[in-house]
Amino acid sequence: MSEREKKTSEAIETWNFVFPNQSNPYGNMFGGELLAIMDSTAALAAIRYSGRTVSTASVERVIFKRPIFVGDRIKTIAKVVLVGRTSMMVRTDVFVDKGGEEGDVLSTTAHFTLVAFDEERNTVEIPELIIETDKERKHFELAEQIKSHVGRREGRIKNVVEKWK
Repeated sequence: MSEREKKTSEAIETWNFVFPNQSNPYGNMFGGELLAIMDSTAALAAIRYSGRTVSTASVERVIFKRPIFVGDRIKTIAKVVLVGRTSMMVRTDVFVDKGGEEGDVLSTTAHFTLVAFDEERNTVEIPELIIETDKERKHFELAEQIKSHVGRREGRIKNVVEKWK
């Protein structure tokens, strides 16, 4: 077996306006609409990192910190922060562009796990992640904690389901 390539991850940034058809009657953006934008941006980051087709496997730790309203300009930033053999976790943050002195205000954060595929839709090995900065180390460690919690949660759910049989 050959040694895996190693590479750094780059942040991918997208911008969107929030339109009335993306909101509830009170003018707040629907969470599902926002998650779709976040998922697309996370996929772009994963494709850029892996050089492969990807598919979302899960979304973890979605935190809606501040509401987003019709007319807001939102900036979504996604970056691969943890890599397995065929999958990668992408931290995705959404900021509302308030302009002026307020600048960008963090609204929502989530971690998406995406899997890389070849042309026949078979999973493929992806490069190992090189971590260079303290911020990247912090995001890597948080992603490891999320992955660990997900594994424990899935084990507990499996045990409950087994009792139902």
